[in-house]
Amino acid sequence: MKSPTNFLIITHVAHVRFQGKYWGYGPYVREMNLWARNVASVTLLAPLSSKKAPDPIDLPYECSTLRFVQVESFELTSLRSSLKALFFLPSIFFKTWKEIKKSDHVHLRCPGNMGLIGAITQVLFPSKHKTAKYAANWDPSSQQPFTYRLQKKILASQALSKNMRVLTYGNWDSSNQNLVPFFTASYSEKDQKVVKPRQLSLDQKIRLIYVGGLQKAKNPLLSIRVCQKLLENHVEAELNLYGQGPEMEKLLDFVEKNKLGNNVILHGNVNSEELMKAYQNSHFLIFVSESEGWPKVVAESMFWACLPITSPVSCVPQMLGDESRGDLVSNSEDMIFDIICRYVEEPEKYYQKAQSARDWSQKYTLERFEHEIQNLLKN
Repeated sequence: MKSPTNFLIITHVAHVRFQGKYWGYGPYVREMNLWARNVASVTLLAPLSSKKAPDPIDLPYECSTLRFVQVESFELTSLRSSLKALFFLPSIFFKTWKEIKKSDHVHLRCPGNMGLIGAITQVLFPSKHKTAKYAANWDPSSQQPFTYRLQKKILASQALSKNMRVLTYGNWDSSNQNLVPFFTASYSEKDQKVVKPRQLSLDQKIRLIYVGGLQKAKNPLLSIRVCQKLLENHVEAELNLYGQGPEMEKLLDFVEKNKLGNNVILHGNVNSEELMKAYQNSHFLIFVSESEGWPKVVAESMFWACLPITSPVSCVPQMLGDESRGDLVSNSEDMIFDIICRYVEEPEKYYQKAQSARDWSQKYTLERFEHEIQNLLKN
């Protein structure tokens, strides 16, 4: 099969029109640009934000043949928002049906509201070639919202979703031909510098990093408490947090009240180059999220020999090789504090694990990712 000539992306990601280009969340757009350069033309079915300029983390699409089809943004999180969505759904379903009919390859970004509409509508087109990127936790035993479970059920059904390849993080059901264990990538082969794990001892400052949305479910406050506990026990430490979110004010208030301003710095969103340098300057990533798919921040920290201390959700235990490349923890600053102290006492163990983490993560480059995309588009 030849590569698609009309590639349709269906996503809930809100985009910004700025300087003649469409911009979106950076890690997502970086990936979509890889898909786009392997097809003749791209149609993007997505909401359009009213913002006048993109955020620092946003990136533009690099596809010169991009056609943007706007849909209304909506939510199904409450009775009120669901009732409001009823006004928009007929139009959104019609636009989705119309664009799928025109396309020769449909790509769904799931889970999300538009992903759900796309998953339902694609059932009417069994002969179309389709891929779906399920960017959350596919683990069947995990607790997830009804709309997430519904999307998974439709996509995994070989009766409902014909010619469908669902890209999942982790290997969950090898007997289902719809499911393809997959990964994601942030860095190129040219970024594979000779990066060695940082020296670790009580004579040096322990440098911690948190990267991600400042949301309660991602537990950014826990990383601050870990740094606080190290300082209270006379271990020199520093924590840099990167990201934005609704917990920002609460975190700033905690830092101020506990007089941690000299040791805990909240940077907000930064570009990929600054973040890359931050990873290379850190000993540990502290990221104990309650739900993830393939947490890019874990893979990114490993790429730069920054050892992850993280939660055992989704495919993370597989990423960490059952703790041979990092540590799996609960939401406990005492547990994380003890782990860091043990590494300080056994720096050779830290060095070995951080080096193993780097070697594993550096296998998953953008070049390998694009090669896998090319295979998906041709099959």
